[in-house]
Amino acid sequence: MPKITVNEKETEFEEGLTVLQVCELAGAEIPKFCYHEKLSIAGNCRMCLVEIEKSPKPIASCAMPATDGMVVKTNTPFVEKARKGIMEFLLANHPLDCPVCDQGGECDLQDQSLYYGFDHSRFTENKRQVKEKYMGPLIKTEMTRCIHCTRCIRFATEVAGIPELGAIGRGEDMEITTYLEKSMESELSANVIDLCPVGALTSRPYAFEARPWDLKKTESIDVMDAVGSNIRIDTYGWEVKRILPKINEDINDEWISDKTRYACDGLLKQRLDTPYIRENGKLVQTSWTKALKKIVEKLNNTKPEEIAGIVGDLVDMESMFIFKEFFNKILNSSNLECRTKKTYLNPKNRMNYIFNSSINGIEQCDLILLVGTNPRLEATILNARIRKSYVKNDIEIFSIGNPGDLTYPYKIIGSNTQVLKDIIDEKHEISDKFKKSKKPIVIIGESALKNNSGQYVFEGLKNFLTKNNHITNNWNALNILTQNASRVGAIDLGLYQLTNKDNFPILNKLDTNEFKLLYLLGADELEFNKKNEFIVYQGSHGDMGAEIADVILPGSAYTEKDGHFVNLEGRTQKAFKASYPPGDAKEDWDIINQLSKALGKSLNINSRKELEERLINSNSIHSKIGEIVRSKVDTNKTQDFSFVNSKIEIDFADYYFSNHIARSSITMNECRSIKNKLLSTGTEG
Repeated sequence: MPKITVNEKETEFEEGLTVLQVCELAGAEIPKFCYHEKLSIAGNCRMCLVEIEKSPKPIASCAMPATDGMVVKTNTPFVEKARKGIMEFLLANHPLDCPVCDQGGECDLQDQSLYYGFDHSRFTENKRQVKEKYMGPLIKTEMTRCIHCTRCIRFATEVAGIPELGAIGRGEDMEITTYLEKSMESELSANVIDLCPVGALTSRPYAFEARPWDLKKTESIDVMDAVGSNIRIDTYGWEVKRILPKINEDINDEWISDKTRYACDGLLKQRLDTPYIRENGKLVQTSWTKALKKIVEKLNNTKPEEIAGIVGDLVDMESMFIFKEFFNKILNSSNLECRTKKTYLNPKNRMNYIFNSSINGIEQCDLILLVGTNPRLEATILNARIRKSYVKNDIEIFSIGNPGDLTYPYKIIGSNTQVLKDIIDEKHEISDKFKKSKKPIVIIGESALKNNSGQYVFEGLKNFLTKNNHITNNWNALNILTQNASRVGAIDLGLYQLTNKDNFPILNKLDTNEFKLLYLLGADELEFNKKNEFIVYQGSHGDMGAEIADVILPGSAYTEKDGHFVNLEGRTQKAFKASYPPGDAKEDWDIINQLSKALGKSLNINSRKELEERLINSNSIHSKIGEIVRSKVDTNKTQDFSFVNSKIEIDFADYYFSNHIARSSITMNECRSIKNKLLSTGTEG
């Protein structure tokens, strides 16, 4: 391996690294503004200057390839003088508004000026003034602070895949702006706030809310989709003030979607903070004792087979586990379901319902087939990985169904199951591409698994991939794009009901109103016509589930409790409590535990720690936190299914209104309004 000498310390490095990267490997800290490891090199700021032997002038280390035998010095008076000169230029036009800047305390320019700044300026000219730019309801601009690092431009173009930002003018007259002065439309747009090294781009909803040193910081897991992005929750007292990304190279890199970042203000709105009972057609406040008594009366007068439990999209593993225990052991009922729509499920093997290639594995693939899915709206971070793979490997991407703009080019090869049959029967050009491919990926969306054709889509593709040796222990090309944070965990726990003839027995019985009592655990997406059913709703928000409920039990949101979540890859991760439930609301497991005691029975669970231990002991796969656990690869071909000719229509999710927290968010409402206006004018393309 080549070697380089940094500050008289010899360091080995891999070819292809820059001087800056090697210096950081050697432990030398180099100031930088424009450089970012996930973006292309710009070399704009010149703050990373270093001294290289035999070079008459300082060199920008971010743009200089490291070569064997180089001698680099990063802390000499020569280097320090050069950096101070650069800092003086950067501060020449920078406003002295640190006390009112939201970046204060987290500002790279502020930190570096401490080491390389002057207490006075030699420039006597008036400072530059730049007109503010409109970038939508998420990003607040103070472009006078901009130092032209172009991180935001490069992110929008390279990572987000929507070139919405650009620069006009030259020199000190250069300005960063959106094209046609319109709102940024990317679902990753707010990541430019984290990238901005100064306070030119800050969070509009968070403006003047708090200082970073006033906030309590808690690492946790996102539940706005099934990706399981790692996040940091910043709270002030009870309120969640902001959510930021936590770096995880295997899942979300260092990005999060706008919904993950900004739906948190929905945690303050439409909250259920006291129990309710429906009397004379109206919901009235009541006590926990009366609410539980009402439920007990109904449960005691209802047969077990007439009781059903539906689990929602944002429920943690512990709550689902005790919910199942309550139904099985206390109510003697197995009528549990985690699906709110009729999507085909084959739970015989874990590989049948997870994303087997892994999110990180997308970067290794050489061919992608999308089947009835729009990953941009259903799993934004995963879509960014697909784009990254396309840019990096120049792969071919095909789609069955029209998902719209995905931020990368793809080819639509059809929109019905007949096209899929042709591929499976090896009568389509795609079949040959799969035969030649070494690491292909098939991503099946929930839209393709719905109703009668779902079985053929899944089992047919599974047989096809098995036949072509693309389902092995080394590489599994079969991937299900689950949209909901709790879905994979719920299937792991067995919260579903299947028969040999019917894949949706619970949902079919709901359609015909065969149940007398429904227990909705955070389930707000259930579509059925209520008649005489008695409905218990347990959740955090007054949403669609609460509207039809006869008894409401106020629960806790995902930021208000510890809990485990399993992402679409089958990776178990732990979320931590950052806040606490409002008013008389309780944690979900505690409510179910109290209800069992009110029935005169006990689940023998006295604390959350005991519950967590029982959960982990029930299935060893959930004990391996942060790891992907797959079952043994199933290569047996399924025979008991038949072809169903139907159109594969992608159900375009209302991205900004996908769950009860998002629907309660003022910020998400604003984003949705802007999007709808764009759609109504046809300017979206």
